[in-house]
Amino acid sequence: MAFKMKKHNKFDGIYLSGYKENQKIFTLNLDFNKTIYGEKLITDGDLQYRQWDPFRSKLCAAIKCNARKIFLTPSSKVLYLGASSGTTVSHISDIVTKGIIYAVEFSPRSLRELVQNSVDRQNLIPILGDANQPYEYSKFITGSVDIIYMDVAQPNQAEILIKNAKMYLKPGVGKFIFAVKSRSIDTVANPKEIFEREIKILEENGLMVTDNVNISSFQTDHVVLFGRYQ
Repeated sequence: MAFKMKKHNKFDGIYLSGYKENQKIFTLNLDFNKTIYGEKLITDGDLQYRQWDPFRSKLCAAIKCNARKIFLTPSSKVLYLGASSGTTVSHISDIVTKGIIYAVEFSPRSLRELVQNSVDRQNLIPILGDANQPYEYSKFITGSVDIIYMDVAQPNQAEILIKNAKMYLKPGVGKFIFAVKSRSIDTVANPKEIFEREIKILEENGLMVTDNVNISSFQTDHVVLFGRYQ
């Protein structure tokens, strides 16, 4: 073979190929021979790997920037806020093969693309909804979830995560992954101050940040926060 694929030594369902700065990240394609955003596919017998682009996915960028834990396991139950057309959520779908993802998207156009992209992904449920109004999609979600992944371009990002955590996360064990977009919160303030303020708001509301990953080398003025709901 012209490539050598190895399992990530920390994270379930993630594979690596190459060395050091040229190392690429992959997930096993759950929807054989189908791409979501033009990503490279590598087939090895019955297995097919999808290359994960850190410039297109903040979670992949966080992995490249040495996130300590990403919480995702094959059986995870995930509420994804801001699913768009499916770039990152499809890779999470590749990882949580025995779990389920409730993928909430506000834009009807993006949701239509997400539906088209996920028609054969049985663990992914696209939902048209406003993350600011978590009760709107409660009829689609059975019980609590293990993880909330949030990537929304709103000025009240921390507030949105808090509302959804209180409604859907398992207290004491529920986790969150929060891609913070500083320029969606304030276009002129210092991003570092914005990030510190968001963390303070979360922790005042029972969301403890356990890892703060700066991904500015891939996404300008962004961090990805990982943590748990106390």
